[in-house]
Amino acid sequence: MGERAVIRRRHVFYVEGYDPQGAEGYYDLFQRAWKRTRKTWAFDGQLGALTLDSDVVAHWDITTTGPNWRTATRYEFLRLEGIIGRNMAEPMRRQLPRALAWAAGDVANGTMLKIFRAAWRFELHLLYFQLLLLSWLGLALAGGALTSLAAAKLAGVPQLAAIAIGIAGAPVVFSLLRPLADRLQIVQINNCWPYLRAFARGEDSAFDAPIEEYAARIVAAARAADSDEIVVVGHSAAGVTASAVMARALDLDPALGQHGPSVVLLTLGSVMPAAALHPSARRMREVVRRLVVEPSIAWIDCVSRKDVMNFWDYDLVAGLNIERSRNSRNPLTWKVSFKDAVSPEYYRRLRRSFFRLHYQFIMSGDRRSAYDYVMLIAGPAAVVDWAQAAHAIAGAFADDATFTPAGRGEGSAGTSTDAATRARTDA
Repeated sequence: MGERAVIRRRHVFYVEGYDPQGAEGYYDLFQRAWKRTRKTWAFDGQLGALTLDSDVVAHWDITTTGPNWRTATRYEFLRLEGIIGRNMAEPMRRQLPRALAWAAGDVANGTMLKIFRAAWRFELHLLYFQLLLLSWLGLALAGGALTSLAAAKLAGVPQLAAIAIGIAGAPVVFSLLRPLADRLQIVQINNCWPYLRAFARGEDSAFDAPIEEYAARIVAAARAADSDEIVVVGHSAAGVTASAVMARALDLDPALGQHGPSVVLLTLGSVMPAAALHPSARRMREVVRRLVVEPSIAWIDCVSRKDVMNFWDYDLVAGLNIERSRNSRNPLTWKVSFKDAVSPEYYRRLRRSFFRLHYQFIMSGDRRSAYDYVMLIAGPAAVVDWAQAAHAIAGAFADDATFTPAGRGEGSAGTSTDAATRARTDA
């Protein structure tokens, strides 16, 4: 039984999900999580300012210290907000047919049924947003019809003119409802999935260039060997793009995980199975197949039963009919409990919004638990150790933040997808 590693230098490569708030918005989220984690875990430290290095990359530096440890973390952020913002700013006359084709296509080719069998709550959340889009369209058409009727009956406008007024009025009603649609994130979700589908199929994508640049940066960081640990993080839709980044980095350097620093892919609440289950998602399945058999990196997939926007208790490898080699260990599934990390009052607030609960993967709680995002990516314990023995690692921190790591293998919290035992589930 080997000793657990104490990380002194870490390099995090965070891949942004399909969220237009970008580096500034995510830095604000991290600041709030940072303050809560410092209070809860009683360590000292410093959070550096956000630096926008380019249109593709931003970063901030983190230093955490306890009585017997100090960890410096470089937190790089892949900026996709420009691409996402341009996608969402497209005229609705383009977005609407594309979104309707996505919904109809998933029904016709059986993807909807596959997703429902894999994670029925996830498919229900997709249907919810598709129905919201149809309701938005229906209200606009109803508004146009009422305008036509009012023009004919109340204003005495000739029938043909009234029909023309109704046809012109429907787009006006549709536009007037746009702020509400944005608030309900109808545009964001229905804009996201057609693009994820295209990327998963292997079509040319605006994501290709930033993925290439980020993969090269990861390779350079591994070769420089200035860190003890490299962690590539992808939350939600970034489970798709972060996996592609890691696969591309391995293409650029097949010895990526052998240069010195350990290399970890950390997917949090990933929606990637929904992309890979499409019958035409050849690129996505090749990415998964590449990562599953790669012995030099660790892939940790975090899921939570209370989050409807991830794939709880789903065997990705078996579900995609991917053969696992005898020595393969990826992915390691880490079942986390948000309820353990927060007070009952806090938890009730989280449950009011499934989006907010989904984002708890990259936030912090108000009490110590086996999963805390800031401690995970900025603390002294190796990410793989957290995943394999989360309760033991959390318990290794004293009240004053002294860290006393023990041997590996105690109190296992993570399981490979083909393991016989399962971690404890959410209450």
